[in-house]
Amino acid sequence: MELTGAQIFVESLKKLKVDTLFGYPGGAVLHIYDALHFAEKDGSIRHILVRHEQGAVHMADGYARATGKPGYVLLTSGPGATNGVTGIATAYMDSIPMVIITGQVPTHLIGNDAFQEADVVGITRPCTKHNFLVKDVRDLARVMAEAQYIATSGRPGPVLVDIPKDVTAHKTAFAWPDRVDIPSYRPSTEGHLKQVKKALSLILGAKRPVLYLGGGCIWSNAAAEVTGLARRLGIPVTQTLMGLGSFPMSDPLSLDMLGMHGTYRANLAMSNCDVLVAIGARFDDRVTGKLDEFCVGAKKIHVDIDPASISKNVEVDVPIVGDARKVVQKMLDNLPPEPDLAKYRRSLAPWHAQIAEWERQHPLFYQDWTPGSPGEVIKPQWAIQEIHRKTKARSPVVTTDVGQHQMWAAQYFQFDRPFRWVTSGGLGTMGFGLPAAIGAQFARPKDLVLAIVGDASVQMCIQELIVASEHKLPIKVFIINNIYLGMVRQWQEMFYDDRYTAVHIPLQPDWVKLADAMGAAGFRVEQKSKLPGVIDEALSTTKPCLVDIRVDPKESVFPMIPAGGSIANPIVADEALKVHVKDDPNSASLS
Repeated sequence: MELTGAQIFVESLKKLKVDTLFGYPGGAVLHIYDALHFAEKDGSIRHILVRHEQGAVHMADGYARATGKPGYVLLTSGPGATNGVTGIATAYMDSIPMVIITGQVPTHLIGNDAFQEADVVGITRPCTKHNFLVKDVRDLARVMAEAQYIATSGRPGPVLVDIPKDVTAHKTAFAWPDRVDIPSYRPSTEGHLKQVKKALSLILGAKRPVLYLGGGCIWSNAAAEVTGLARRLGIPVTQTLMGLGSFPMSDPLSLDMLGMHGTYRANLAMSNCDVLVAIGARFDDRVTGKLDEFCVGAKKIHVDIDPASISKNVEVDVPIVGDARKVVQKMLDNLPPEPDLAKYRRSLAPWHAQIAEWERQHPLFYQDWTPGSPGEVIKPQWAIQEIHRKTKARSPVVTTDVGQHQMWAAQYFQFDRPFRWVTSGGLGTMGFGLPAAIGAQFARPKDLVLAIVGDASVQMCIQELIVASEHKLPIKVFIINNIYLGMVRQWQEMFYDDRYTAVHIPLQPDWVKLADAMGAAGFRVEQKSKLPGVIDEALSTTKPCLVDIRVDPKESVFPMIPAGGSIANPIVADEALKVHVKDDPNSASLS
């Protein structure tokens, strides 16, 4: 029996076990939407109609980051596809598995500047792992199988499939491939045993080792293995922004996040280590700072599934190409007996003592009061700690936008499990948090999903709140509202002599009324004493919620390493301020 290209597309989704498709229809994909009509009726595929294509891609992204499964998006040609490009680039920078299907004008019109035509394959080539233009309906099933395989294998990433409208109308027999075999694409996953033993030899000879974990540990499901390795060796662990959750931040070995807004102890440990073990991390500029001064005295081991990432930014001594989970398992299998490991752990005591001293000198802290205020000012760090305190027992999925609130969430919301932290790290996309939370809630309907966002960034995709209401998703959106583009204000304050330009946004929507207009529950809180009650009320509401938290507008994120600065010299909060904190009974600190 022959099927149309549109029907083949739908049957392919079923073969790939795709249960949720985020999208927005248009002329070039009408045949596909007609075929989806029957798939939705029989309950095999759920289509989520978004309000803007960027929101669709971010939702699919959030779905993927909360589950480890690929997200799927369907967009029409021309502006439908180009509206999704920011979302695609966001996923590409963070190595998120996703398949984006775009409609295209009929094959005979390609290159004619036809209505709603755009060269989507050309536009997305720099921001996709791979892309396809399907010109023959007989190739469609194979391409769909290959798209998912490429998106989810090796280093994950978004793959785009562009389908001209006439291809979706043509007919052929549906032939699903038994297996995917792409001769030019065969990721190396095992890791060479000789290199693994060489790495272990370096580690066991080290006096000041550090484990540096990145997002690759999340995507290879290596959390249990890297945690086991760290604990058996007794090595301190730091995580990148994208790696949070791959090692429990509550563990005594955790140094928390490193890099531009990482902890003082994490960055000093990196600068002074003698063996650095990077697993699933890519040595990006926000971690390394000034390259000439990055871990200059350390031997470097790098485990990564992408050979192009190894020695790309930092030359390493022991490269190991392979899947993080498999390589670390090999390390565990080749460790010496426990008595020798115990002796090794004892030998690291001076190193742990030094790290503890750095923590004592400059802990992660903030002044939880404002001079001259009546004590009711809400500090953003405290608000996030309070949200964490009230929700940690439910191990929520937390999404963010980009800016100060993102860094405070990374610092103060302690993540102990993978696939709970959803943020745009590489591209730094404002507007990501709300739609990503919606995607995560579709993926995890029984889990608590929180979006911690900024008052400026949330406005970029606020239209998607109505999607949450339409589907009765109980997401909780906490706006850390400082009426500024906070991170830009902080940089203008620190590096441009307080010349604030285009960062103050005092006129804002009435967030309570806006929430109500979109079918959600709205709250506003300006006094510290009332925040705990408002959080409780929002958490007990079954509707999606928008909570407007008015925080200290001039708070800054510390520690901080300026762009291009050395990680050996973080800017920390004023020492005098620290004295006040110690003296003030209402102060808070977090180690």
